[in-house]
Amino acid sequence: MATPQPSRAQVVVIGGGIVGTSVAYHLTKLGVTDVVVLEQGKLSGGTTWHAAGLVGQLRPTDAMTKLIQYSTQLYATLEEETGLGTGWKRCGSLSVARTEERMTSLMRTLATARAFGVEAERLTPAEAGEKWPLMRTDDLVGAVWLPGDGKANPTDLTQALARGARSHGAIVCEDTQVTDLEMAGNRITGVRTQNGLIECDTVVNCAGQWAAQIGAMAGVKVPLHSVEHFYVVTDPIEGVHRDLPVMRDQDGYIYFKEEVGGLVMGGFEPDAKPWVGPYDIPDPFVFQLLEDDWEQFAILMENAITRVPALETAGMKKLYNGPESFTPDNNFIMGEAVECPNMYVLAGFNSTGIASAGGAGMAMAEWIVAGEPDRDLWPVDIRRFAPFNSNETWLRERTKETLGLHYAIPWPNKEPDTGRPLRRSPIHHLLDDSGAVMGNRNGWERPNWFAPEGVARVTEYSFGHQNWRPYVNAEHQATRDQVALLDQTAFSKFLLRGPDVEAALQWICANDMAVAPGTTVYTGILNDRGGYESDVTVTRTAIDEYLLVTGSAQGTRDEHYLNRHLPAGSRVEVVDVTSSYAVLGIMGPQSRTLLNRLSNADLGNEAFPFYTSQKIDIGPVPVRATRVSYVGDLGWELYIPTEYAVTAYERLVDAGADLGLTAVGHYAVDAMRIEKGYRAWGRELTPDRTPVEAGMTFTCKLASGVDFRGREAVEKAKAAGPRARLVSVTLNDPDAVLWGGELLLRNGEPRGFVTSAAYSAVLGRCVAMAYVEPEVEIADADYVRGGTYQVEAAGVVFDAEVSLKAPYDPTGSRLKG
Repeated sequence: MATPQPSRAQVVVIGGGIVGTSVAYHLTKLGVTDVVVLEQGKLSGGTTWHAAGLVGQLRPTDAMTKLIQYSTQLYATLEEETGLGTGWKRCGSLSVARTEERMTSLMRTLATARAFGVEAERLTPAEAGEKWPLMRTDDLVGAVWLPGDGKANPTDLTQALARGARSHGAIVCEDTQVTDLEMAGNRITGVRTQNGLIECDTVVNCAGQWAAQIGAMAGVKVPLHSVEHFYVVTDPIEGVHRDLPVMRDQDGYIYFKEEVGGLVMGGFEPDAKPWVGPYDIPDPFVFQLLEDDWEQFAILMENAITRVPALETAGMKKLYNGPESFTPDNNFIMGEAVECPNMYVLAGFNSTGIASAGGAGMAMAEWIVAGEPDRDLWPVDIRRFAPFNSNETWLRERTKETLGLHYAIPWPNKEPDTGRPLRRSPIHHLLDDSGAVMGNRNGWERPNWFAPEGVARVTEYSFGHQNWRPYVNAEHQATRDQVALLDQTAFSKFLLRGPDVEAALQWICANDMAVAPGTTVYTGILNDRGGYESDVTVTRTAIDEYLLVTGSAQGTRDEHYLNRHLPAGSRVEVVDVTSSYAVLGIMGPQSRTLLNRLSNADLGNEAFPFYTSQKIDIGPVPVRATRVSYVGDLGWELYIPTEYAVTAYERLVDAGADLGLTAVGHYAVDAMRIEKGYRAWGRELTPDRTPVEAGMTFTCKLASGVDFRGREAVEKAKAAGPRARLVSVTLNDPDAVLWGGELLLRNGEPRGFVTSAAYSAVLGRCVAMAYVEPEVEIADADYVRGGTYQVEAAGVVFDAEVSLKAPYDPTGSRLKG
C-alpha cells in the first residue's frame, strides 16, 4: 500500500535515489526524525538503478577522501543494521597505466593515499596480471592496487538506507511527484505534490538530473546537465570470478567489474554526448534507458577489447545507455542554496554517486542540523558556481568535455577548453595582442603567461617543467628587477555600506576594521571553529563604506557569507561591483618611478604608506590606487572604472617602455607569492585551518576587547599550541619539479602534504608551502626545526629545507621600495 502523504514535516527530501535516502537516513540518525522523502516513481528509479556501483576511496583532498571512506564503512555494516542486502563487496581496485605519464599520475595518487591513510601499493605489469588474469599486460607500464575499494548494488543500497530511515521515523512516499514549491519571500513554506501540500521548514533537493527543475521552483540555480552514459553487460566469461577486483584502464577511458560471472564494462569517452537540457527531461522518465548508440560506444569497446581480448568473442547481454547528470567541474553539488536559505542541494554526482552517497548524505545532514559544514567541503560547495554556470547553452558546451575529464590525466594547471571565452576584462584584446596565453577562472579569461613573438601560444602539459617555464621565469625576474603590469580585473569586489558597516565588519572580520578612511586591511573571515571561510583585502573608502576584494572564484561564496552573517538588524547593504572596475597591478622596484610619470600624487613611503589607498589620477584617468602587493615587491593595485581601463593601460605601457615594463601572467604571480610565503585561500587557508596553524595570528585583533566570529576558537588554539604548522619548503635539487599535493616527509615518515608549489626563477629551484602534521600534539617551532625533511613527488624523494620564514625577502624590505 502507498504511504499516506503527511500535511507537515520538518524536512522534506525530494528524490528517492541513493542520495536522498542517505540524507534521510543520516538526518534520523542525528535525531531529526520528522523527515519525508518524496520519490516521483519508485525508489532508485532515476539514475541510481542503472549506476555501475563502483566505490573508489581516493579523492584529491583529505576531507573528500574521508567521505568516501565513511561510505565504505557504512555499506559494510548496513546489511546487519537493516536486514537488507547491499551487494557491498570489498574486492579492491586496480588502476593500470599504458604510458609513463599515466604512471606518474598514479604514483602521485599513491603518495596521496599514504598521506590520507589509504592502503595502496604499486604493482608491476606482471603483478597486475596476477590479480586480473584476463587482462593483457604486455603494453602496460605499471599499476596501483587499492585493496580497500569495492563495489555495491545501488538499488539494494537505496532500499537499505530507506529502511534505516523509516526505522527511525522517516516517511517515504513513492509515486509522489513534486509539482511546485510554496514560497514566502525567498523561503519555502511548503512542497506541493499531486496529493496536496506538505508544510515544511527545510527542503533538501536530491532530485538528481531533475534537481535544476526543482531548484527553479524556488528561484535556485543548479548547474548540471545530463549526458548519455554507457556500459555493457556480458554473458559469463571463463576466468571471471566473484572476487575479481574492479579494474580501471583510464588511458583507454574504461573500467571493468564482475557481475554474475560476466563483466560490466563502461567508461568515460573524451567527447561526450549530452542529452536533453535540464528542463527538457521527458515526463515520466522512471526506470528508463535511452536508445542504443554503438557508434558513440565504439571507442570504449575498441579499448576494452585491447585490454581484455576475451571480449571480442564474449556474448553481450545488454548495452545500457542511461543519462547521468554532470556538473561544470566534475565535482558534485552540495550546500545551502544562495537564493533560498531553506533549500539545500545535493546532486550532480558525475557518475560517482554510489561511492559518494554515504559520506555526502552524512555531511549534508550534519550541515542542515548545524547550519553550516563542520569540515572543508569547498570542492563540492554549490557556492563555487556563478549564475552563468547554469546557462543551458554554456552548460551543454561544457558537459561535452566534463564527462571525459573523469579519466583524463589530471595535468597540473589543466585548463578547460569548452564554454570559453565568456568573461573578458576591458583590456583583453590588448593582452591578446601582447601574446597572452589565457587561463580561465570563474568564467574570466586571465593571462597565465605571455608567449614572445614567434612562440606558439600552446600550453604543453607535463608533470615536469612545462613549455612555458622559460617565459614565466622571464616574467618573474622582470617583476623582481624592474616593473610588471598584471591584469587583476577578475578579482571579486563588493561595496559594503551603511551606518552599521563598521560594527558589522568588526564581527565578521578577524582583523581590526575600525580604521581611518583610506586604510587597507588584510583579514581572515573565520567560522566558529576558527577556520578560514575566506581571506580578503578591505579598504575603508568612507566613514560608512568599505571596498572588499576577494578571489575571483570566491565571489558567490563570500557574498552569500557576508549577507548571511551580518548581525541581526544591521543597516548594511552588500553590492557586487566586480564588473564596475578593472584592476591593474603595477609591481616591482620601478613601479613608483612609472606611476610618478603619470601622476602628481606623492607616492613616497611617508605620504603613501603600505596598506593605504588614495584616489589619484593616471594621466587623464581617475583611479583608486591601493598600496598592497601579492608578489612581495613594491607596488600598487589600480582600481579603474571600466570605461577608463583601455586608456589607463595604454598610458602605462607608453610610460613604462624604457623602464622594462613587462606584462606578467598568473603563473609568475603564483610563483612569487609562494616564494614570499603568502597564503592562498583554498590551499593554505581553509575552513579546517586556523590562524594559529597558518602562522597568521598577527591578522587577528586578539589584543583588543572587540569580539569577532571565531575569536574563542582562535584563543583556545593559541593557548593549546598549533596542531599543525604551515612552513615554507625549498628543494635542494634544482631540477626537481613540484606542483602541489606531494607528500611531505619528516624523518622519513609522512607528516603532511604540499599545499602550493612553483619554480622560483630567483632562487633557481622549486619552492612550496606545506602543513607539518605532527605525531605529537603540538607542532611548535622546536618540533618543526627538529626534523629532517623530504618531499616525495610521484615516487621520487627529494631532500628539502623547511622554514617558518619565507625563503625570499623574509623581512619584507622590498615592499618599501
